[in-house]
Amino acid sequence: MAWAQADYPKAGGTIRYVVPFPPGGLTDVMARLVGQQLGTRWGVNVVIDNKPGNGGQIGAAEVAKAPGDGQTLLAITLTHAANVTLFKGKASFDFQKDLRPVALLAGSPILVVVPAASPIKDFAGLIAAARAGKLNAGSSGNGTPPHLTLALFNDLMKTEVQHVPYKGGAPSMTDLIGGQLDVVFSNMPESIAHVKSGKLRALAIASGARHPLVPDVPTTAEAGLPQLAVENWTAIMVPSATPEASVAKLGAEVLKIMAAPDIEERARTQGFRVDARGPQAFGAYLNSEVERWSKVIAAAKISAD
Repeated sequence: MAWAQADYPKAGGTIRYVVPFPPGGLTDVMARLVGQQLGTRWGVNVVIDNKPGNGGQIGAAEVAKAPGDGQTLLAITLTHAANVTLFKGKASFDFQKDLRPVALLAGSPILVVVPAASPIKDFAGLIAAARAGKLNAGSSGNGTPPHLTLALFNDLMKTEVQHVPYKGGAPSMTDLIGGQLDVVFSNMPESIAHVKSGKLRALAIASGARHPLVPDVPTTAEAGLPQLAVENWTAIMVPSATPEASVAKLGAEVLKIMAAPDIEERARTQGFRVDARGPQAFGAYLNSEVERWSKVIAAAKISAD
């Protein structure tokens, strides 16, 4: 692998950036933004390869088994940190051994939304309604950030809001707008347009600070529940055999990309908060997220589909 350290990246070569989710989603949007910049800066062809399925596991498994030459990247999210627990003993690869961290890119806080016609007017009203009677909450699937946030809410509030899983965030938004669901702890990019159009009401944002896209929406901390702080982050990993020098070079370049003012602005307008961290810092954060969500998954008895 000496060539990878000395000559990485290959001038005029191709880097395959695997996104283990469908096009158009939170992970795909950020991967395309970074991939385009990386291709321009390095003079390489970066190809976004969407490999959805099995909660992000299909694409992750493919990259885990790819050559460690720095030519194959994997986009991951909070979902993959949860998958370490959800798919323990069931996966065809070992996430923490077969892949290595490159860089954390950005996070997007969970936005708590209800239909515009809902009698629930604020986060305190949601808590009261959850304690008083039966509510249901949609998500983009078992073990996804919206589901995990719901599980954390139920655990913190000792409530039993019923989980209704969907095959993606978009259909859950459709049913929420239509009144078939009471609430969704949503990925912000999936709900923000509906909040802006008045079809949904945002009750709170699950972060420590208000978001510039919805400055009037209080945080969960302001609403009295600071423990309900959840960001669906996105990041880059590579096969574990990738040389450390190549990982360091790639990580450093990605941090430069994310620090560019125009990239930060483009990310912000889509609901992201840039939170760029290199291999070591991201690795430590990833391990902490695996540990955090393993406890939530165990308490809520969540299982993979």
